[in-house]
Amino acid sequence: MAMLVVGSVAQDTIHNHLGTHDHIIGGAAVFCALSGSTFGPVQLVGVVGRDFPQSAMDLLKDKGVDLEGLEIVDGKTFHWEGRYSDDLASRETIRTDLNVFADFRPKIPASYRNTEYLMLANIDPELQLEVLDQVDRPKLVVADTMNLWIDIRLEKLKELLGRIDVLTINEEEARQLSGEHNVVVAAKALHSLGPKTVIIKRGEYGALLFDGGRTFSAPALPLDDVKDPTGCGDTFAGGFIGHLANTPGEGFEHLKNAVIYGSAIASFCVQGIGINNVKDLSRDAVNDRVRTFHELVRFEAN
Repeated sequence: MAMLVVGSVAQDTIHNHLGTHDHIIGGAAVFCALSGSTFGPVQLVGVVGRDFPQSAMDLLKDKGVDLEGLEIVDGKTFHWEGRYSDDLASRETIRTDLNVFADFRPKIPASYRNTEYLMLANIDPELQLEVLDQVDRPKLVVADTMNLWIDIRLEKLKELLGRIDVLTINEEEARQLSGEHNVVVAAKALHSLGPKTVIIKRGEYGALLFDGGRTFSAPALPLDDVKDPTGCGDTFAGGFIGHLANTPGEGFEHLKNAVIYGSAIASFCVQGIGINNVKDLSRDAVNDRVRTFHELVRFEAN
């Protein structure tokens, strides 16, 4: 079943311990879409400039991503440049050029409006609300956000939280938004703002799923070849909703499995630069890695 992704499409310049990677394809919507396409068709809504390479659009189409909702306008594509520390534990933003993204107002094609699974990738919550106003009520709405919107769009963000089903957010942002240091207490506070399900992303320490008073702790896979964490959170979210949209099941166990599948794809993402390690990812490879996750935590109680 198709999933709809709305968010940024970008070209990134990344400086890390492996060198400089100039104007590579990125953006939250791209990472989400490529990850979700591992499970089924994806519809993408975003905007790019005339400089966005045709090869990137061909790649997305080849992966089953419908680009009817991708606007191509005069100007340059959104560009982010950042530098990671050698241990990849922190990063510094060098520049953010919004370019055509500065005037982006999501326009949802008629053929997308009844899509049942909606991923609101990290953009201004005012724009995320505009998307919700243009679609029929989806079966599941997942939204991501960031510290910037908590700082400058808090009321709009709270309005959004009242209209979504699942919030994905990192640990620092969960504390900032909730005003609580303890992540369990923070999750309860975030539940009270609207979303039934809260997923707190913890990077190299995995993810925590909170749903209906139940909690699931998903590990991160220990890796010895970490290259670039850019887009891993978006990759996780895309895999999570993609799995839910295309795999039979329901309830808490279904959500737990989706978290593991999202984590598995994110573990591939961090092993490459930008989208390089997810753009050709097969379902078989993902299934193999999920089995590795299973072995990582399986034990016999005595």
